[in-house]
Amino acid sequence: MNARAGFSRDIFSVPVIVAALGYFVDIYDLILFGIVRVQSLKAIGVEASEILNKGIFLFNMQMAGMLLGGFLWGIIGDKQGRVKILFGSIFLYSAANIANAYVSSTGGYALWRFIAGVGLAGELGAGVTLVLENLPKGVRGYGTMIVATVGVLGAILANEIAKTFDWRMAYLIGGGLGMALLILRIGVCESGMYKQIASSNVSKGNLLMLFTSKRCFFKYMKTILIGLPIWFSVGILIILSPEFAGAMSISGTVNAGEALMFCYMGLAFGDFGSGFLSQYLRSRRKVVLLFLILSSAAVGGFFMLGGVSSAVFYTFCGFIGFAVGYWAIFITIAAEQFGTNIRATVASTVPNIIRGMVIPITAVFQFAREYIGILKAGAAVGILCMAIAFYAYYHLEETFGKDLDYVEL
Repeated sequence: MNARAGFSRDIFSVPVIVAALGYFVDIYDLILFGIVRVQSLKAIGVEASEILNKGIFLFNMQMAGMLLGGFLWGIIGDKQGRVKILFGSIFLYSAANIANAYVSSTGGYALWRFIAGVGLAGELGAGVTLVLENLPKGVRGYGTMIVATVGVLGAILANEIAKTFDWRMAYLIGGGLGMALLILRIGVCESGMYKQIASSNVSKGNLLMLFTSKRCFFKYMKTILIGLPIWFSVGILIILSPEFAGAMSISGTVNAGEALMFCYMGLAFGDFGSGFLSQYLRSRRKVVLLFLILSSAAVGGFFMLGGVSSAVFYTFCGFIGFAVGYWAIFITIAAEQFGTNIRATVASTVPNIIRGMVIPITAVFQFAREYIGILKAGAAVGILCMAIAFYAYYHLEETFGKDLDYVEL
């Protein structure tokens, strides 16, 4: 009985709850633009023929902000502490969300999506780092499982809010949720592992360490590249689902908000399942392989949906979400690969680099689309992303049960 109580106390501790709610608000904001893309761009005067191109541009601005923010917040987290990221990042993206409600031009929209991206970048990495450093190594996978599972449900709330309210109000609600979460963070304590090195002379948050050390660099890159299928699937197949559905002659109306909702419902189950399996099998690598195989099947199956109903199409979006639902394991592996003095930098940059990879992925997709059409372009980019991910997996280190109380020298 005491063991069960201790288990519950660990995985439902304050750091886990706060990180999960933070990621929930993070995903709400991250996905909201994809849901209100068409509605908001029409409202600020963008021509119908330009909505796809302008939408991709704004999404890429958000991703560029996240890429920059990942490095910024990660370094701050290793130099100044994990808790500082939790406060700074949520305040910035909440303020940007509120400002998004008042944009009237594409330029203003792009600016605030970029700033929101910078703020969003720190949330997940800081939360996961705190969870992993506070939980016993035997259950820390359950902690990140909860964070990721609760977090992705923010996409479902974003879709419901967008269906109920005007797009401007949806942004205001997102900003309000973030500001409210600041109050819950007052009682969050700094990681014990970080406190041990805070006053030492060991180099902390040294980004160059990841590029000057061959061992660190290749470990870092392998960790990043296994996540390519996740953001190819979300950033291309799901966010651009109305355009793909039109090209595949799907019967009935398909909108990005519903596709995202079904995808993220699948992601919630996938994150829960992958996290649970990694604990049950006592292996991160085996679970990543399983979900990469599922992702390959999902991406291949997507391009065979020609002529199906919108209901079948949405259901398959849910399967895609489940198949790429190894996000929790992906972030866990990243944080477990490196020492305490560089862990926040890695945990913050890895997910945001892979999110930022949407920029070159969409650039290649758009280039190919001009020559071979949207369906062949999507399939070709998907095959490339899957091939790279499998190659990176082959060289991936097993981190289950690894002692995290060490530093990189």
